[in-house]
Amino acid sequence: MTAPHARYRRAAAIPAGMAMATALAFLPNTAATAAEDAPAPAPAAAPADATSLSYVVNVKPGHGTSAYVKKAVAKAGGTIVTSYDQIGVIVVHSSNPDFAKSIRTVRGVESAGATRTAPLPAASTGDLGAPKVLSAAEVAKAEAAAGQDPLESLQWDLPAIKADKAHEKSLGSKDVTVAVIDTGVDDTHPDIAPNFDRGASVNCVTGKPDTSDGAWRPGASESPHGTHVAGEIAAAKNGVGMTGVAPGVKVSGIKVSTTAGFFYTEAVVCGFVWAAEHGVDVTNNSYYTDPWYFNCKNDPDQKALVEAVTRASRYAEKKGAVNVAAAGNENYDLASDEIADPSSPNDTTPGERVVDPSECLDIPTQLPGVVTVASTGAKGIKSSFSNYGLGVADIAAPGGDSTAYQKPEAPATSGLILGTLPGGKWGYMAGTSMASPHVAGVAALIKSTHPYASPALVKALLYAQADATPCTDPYDIDADGKIDVVCEGSKNRNGFYGWGITDALDAVTK
Repeated sequence: MTAPHARYRRAAAIPAGMAMATALAFLPNTAATAAEDAPAPAPAAAPADATSLSYVVNVKPGHGTSAYVKKAVAKAGGTIVTSYDQIGVIVVHSSNPDFAKSIRTVRGVESAGATRTAPLPAASTGDLGAPKVLSAAEVAKAEAAAGQDPLESLQWDLPAIKADKAHEKSLGSKDVTVAVIDTGVDDTHPDIAPNFDRGASVNCVTGKPDTSDGAWRPGASESPHGTHVAGEIAAAKNGVGMTGVAPGVKVSGIKVSTTAGFFYTEAVVCGFVWAAEHGVDVTNNSYYTDPWYFNCKNDPDQKALVEAVTRASRYAEKKGAVNVAAAGNENYDLASDEIADPSSPNDTTPGERVVDPSECLDIPTQLPGVVTVASTGAKGIKSSFSNYGLGVADIAAPGGDSTAYQKPEAPATSGLILGTLPGGKWGYMAGTSMASPHVAGVAALIKSTHPYASPALVKALLYAQADATPCTDPYDIDADGKIDVVCEGSKNRNGFYGWGITDALDAVTK
């Protein structure tokens, strides 16, 4: 089974031995402490009915067809969890191994498929382990310049997109909300609490919204990924910790990841629909939808997953949201004719397969209308791990890289990206997961500057204002004398950087 952390849009190609997450905490009158990586929890017990799976059944939007199909679902041995009639997606559980095959024959069903290959719930193991904690004395070395939050000097990524200059003009509007569709957000964090939008937050893990208080937070043993992303976007400029790209906008948490770290279709659909109906202006999606890295439309199950998430993401955009997604961390050329995918399905036993990325889609990354974000490092060139592809990568932003490859200028010390962590901490991560929230933050600044702009206009401004960046040629990131990958395209649009590196200053001045 694939290690859980590989499913998030974090760097998988940073050299062994390099810390992927380093937490910073204010620990007055204490010595430095270093926690060893925590052991993964034992696999969750399988349910009594170990053959039960989750499905999406796609029908024509509206109540008429949906009502007819719902009766057929019961006859086929399915139990309806919830139904999104506005987009024609029904979430079903069934222990009938022929459920999908049977329901596809029903009049009005356009597609249907299992959202997972593991039984409910996925019997997977845990998380990232405990990060290393620095003492108050070590944190104090990051002295703030005038007008900066204490840790802002460590954030090389802010000046890389001119966010520091943008903040002199505007911090963004509190009327704009960015939803972090992810592993959950710790809204009690001192850098997140001032900007948290509780009304736009929810737990969507089962595919059905759970609005109980705090349901959007990650559990103690769950990934800090979503909290990190939320801080990158909107950590408040409040004299505490770090500063987000858009520190004046609101941020919400839409939890779609299971305890085991899987992002299943029914949860992602719920997340987009929730965002659509709760006034969200931008969604950030730093994940791929499990269990298939690429969903091939010639497979009836995978086709149904693509259709369901497409309907949900388009619905969110129709309702006013700009959807931003990470490109992925495998150094794949998403515009190539074929890609080897050894990791699917990742919730049972992966098998080696070769896919055509024009027919087998990484969702939501490659869906129509979604802003696909590639990653750059501290030297402003493509991160060693970042996926790319002419016509696929729309824009680029800092996501970090190995300090051995791209070392930042002092006073920053790490080539990774600083973000918030649960429990009032701060730490470093890297990946296109970290690049995407930079673009989501800039999109929020554009929406703040142009409050009546449609998603199409926000995206047009996002691309037009990006700093055109020519191909890095030759691209030899490890300096071994060999070209690692080849960039195609012009200065104004190419496979590494899309339309260019996102520009926060233009977002608030143009």
